[in-house]
Amino acid sequence: MDKLEHVPTNIITGALGVGKTTLIQALLMAKPKSERWAVLVNEFGEIGVDGALLTSPEKEGVFIREVPGGCMCCTSGLPMQIALNMLLAKAKPHRLLIEPTGLGHPKEVLQTLTAEHYQGVLDVGTTLALIDPRKLASKRWREHQTFQEQLQVADHIVATKSDLYEQDLIPELQAYLNTLEITDTPISMAEQGEIDINILFGQSKYQQTVNENIHSHSHSHSSISQNQTITAPELGSVKVANNGEGHYSYGWICAPTLIFNYKLVMDTLFTLTIDRLKAVLITEQGVLACNISDGCVSVNIVAQEAADSRIEFITDNQQIAQQTCETLEQAFNLTSE
Repeated sequence: MDKLEHVPTNIITGALGVGKTTLIQALLMAKPKSERWAVLVNEFGEIGVDGALLTSPEKEGVFIREVPGGCMCCTSGLPMQIALNMLLAKAKPHRLLIEPTGLGHPKEVLQTLTAEHYQGVLDVGTTLALIDPRKLASKRWREHQTFQEQLQVADHIVATKSDLYEQDLIPELQAYLNTLEITDTPISMAEQGEIDINILFGQSKYQQTVNENIHSHSHSHSSISQNQTITAPELGSVKVANNGEGHYSYGWICAPTLIFNYKLVMDTLFTLTIDRLKAVLITEQGVLACNISDGCVSVNIVAQEAADSRIEFITDNQQIAQQTCETLEQAFNLTSE
């Protein structure tokens, strides 16, 4: 890593289900072919599904590493620094993209990236905050402190899923930003996650002030050590849980020999009432990328192979979390071995 200097670095933040992974996929498609890009992904859950969804052959100049468990924002821990150092050493990237969990505190991430040992190694550039303006209809969402902070630290705000709006919601978004005293941050719109790649080429306004007003937060983990990599078992599945910030997650990583039934997957996903789920499942019809966001179910057959199957969901309702956990275990016979 001592040979790396001034790697352009962008943080891409935003609430759960806002489309961060989709936007990163679009950016990776648009990157110059001669460049190597590295992506550090953090998920609230412990399993780590985003890395599988983002997987791209390293021969194409894309390197992915995950920090599961929502720990990227915990500056007192080492998981993020360890993962980042390993990623930089392997990829020697021309650009680094960092996707914190939707429940993460971006100020803490910025604090880590601008720490003394990364001075001269990383050049922290534009921080993007993604927002689906339709969320503004929810008082609980509007008043969520972490989501507000994500917008406040942003150098550029991206309104996602604009192709799904029934009306122009940008005036409503601007009015909401005004209540947060955000008046001069530029706003762009993204369709299918696509934005002008030139948005990345800027400097962070928080690079010098990030150490101010850092707040603490609570976060609980499963019994899995933060430094322990969770791998698929030879048979069956491994279940891991996490909770914090008023949210609960359950996830399973399954042996590659476990083949899911395509019809059963479809039938089961459409019965769930949770807001957020991600999965990569090996079925008899191919590898499925599954996504539930705000009650909308999306299932696509992907071209790449999968090393194992992974499924994870997040909800802010403990009872629904337990019920969903039981439903998935019964439907897919998810038992640890």
